[in-house]
Amino acid sequence: MVERNPYSYLSAGEIPLPRLFFTMGLLFLAAAIMWVYMLRKNRANVFKIHWLMAALVFTKALSLFFHAINYHYIATQGCTIEGWAVVYYITHLLKGALLFITIALVGTGWTFIKHILSDNDKKLFMAVIPLQVLANVAYIVLESTEEGWSEYGLWKEILFLVDLLCCGAILFPVIWSIRHLQEASGTDGKAAMNLAKLKLFRHYYVMIICYIYFTRIIAILIKITIPFQWQWLYECLHEGATLLFFVVTGYKFRPLSDNPYLRLPTDEDDTDEEEILTESGVFSGVKKVNQTAGSDISYRQDQSMV
Repeated sequence: MVERNPYSYLSAGEIPLPRLFFTMGLLFLAAAIMWVYMLRKNRANVFKIHWLMAALVFTKALSLFFHAINYHYIATQGCTIEGWAVVYYITHLLKGALLFITIALVGTGWTFIKHILSDNDKKLFMAVIPLQVLANVAYIVLESTEEGWSEYGLWKEILFLVDLLCCGAILFPVIWSIRHLQEASGTDGKAAMNLAKLKLFRHYYVMIICYIYFTRIIAILIKITIPFQWQWLYECLHEGATLLFFVVTGYKFRPLSDNPYLRLPTDEDDTDEEEILTESGVFSGVKKVNQTAGSDISYRQDQSMV
């Protein structure tokens, strides 16, 4: 017995998926190219995390292209092509790992406000990465088996639980950074800068919450309630929300000199208008003065030395 819709072996709700994934892949690719253009244009303010974000978007685009090809062969031949399926699963695995690592690194402020990871950050990554690998294994098992398989429900529950644990874990670095900035804003004398960064961290925290809530709860509820021929709408909402999250995150943390998130505190010696060079000897009373025009440093003596 061969079950087939007109011109496709896919179900009615899955027929638009190849074109949907290919279109979304083009959108992610365009976003990645624009991001790389911005990085090359503002090289002075680019950090390592910016290139990691670019790698994430490119990997996401490749994953969608391979997903579209995989569904195309299912639609035309009724089965997957093993080579394309393997490539898709590899890119999907890399995309999932890069997504949570990038979100966590941005949340910790790595290369933005600090250049090393604390012990808590390292422990978090050691927990999140294996969980993400397990979640992707569960996803691959579900994608490559039928719903009638006896262990299908078990792997589905594992995927849902591990995914929620990963989503909850990546919120901790943002919470730690917010707490750190709240404490630093009243102690280090740079309250305005820290408050500006604190505001951005709070916005980023709200963005993550909205992204997780929409993709893990709202979109699934929509999938359950809509008619079967509109099941593709779930994938459309999920990928659209991911694209929006990437674009807003890139806009918030774009490499521009006027971005308060990228303003690193300078040494106190650089901010002083004058610095006494020596207190004794022939140069007693000599001071260094920062100039805005002409030579960068000039020296002056008190009238008593003349």
